[in-house]
Amino acid sequence: MTGSIRSWLSRKKWILTGIGVPVLVVAWWEFRPEKLWVNVKVNEPAPFASSTDLQPVYTGLLAGRAHPTSGRASVYQTPDGKRDLRLTDFMTSNGPDVHVVLAQSADESLNQDVVKGKLNSVELGPLKANQGDQNYDLPDSADLSKYDAVVIYCERFHAVFGVAKLEKF
Repeated sequence: MTGSIRSWLSRKKWILTGIGVPVLVVAWWEFRPEKLWVNVKVNEPAPFASSTDLQPVYTGLLAGRAHPTSGRASVYQTPDGKRDLRLTDFMTSNGPDVHVVLAQSADESLNQDVVKGKLNSVELGPLKANQGDQNYDLPDSADLSKYDAVVIYCERFHAVFGVAKLEKF
């Protein structure tokens, strides 16, 4: 019996290889497992370096959900009305297609590791690095009284890496 299986495998090895290699490449591309061990660090200066007494308008601590996540999320507003989100002492896991978004803190899906359906959010951009201080521009249309949570969100797997509920400073 094992002889016939070996014979069949030796005849079909090129077919199995032709199917197996593309399947493995697609699986690697989809899941990007190497990102679990690769850390990317950034240390951007504060966008308001010229004004030493600028205080945050909103701030909150990041708490991990699907992955350990920590740091502080703060929204600063300059006298001309420009708003920036700054992540400080930030750390999370790396992953594919991770973004920084604003969401509604009352959204029950933020209490879960994986969001079922679509997350109602305002996109701020792809995560620049999984460690370090970084800045994101807030669009003028972002209503912080409605979208009052900063979410580190993996769009590919609908995973909530971490959430910070923004409170008035």
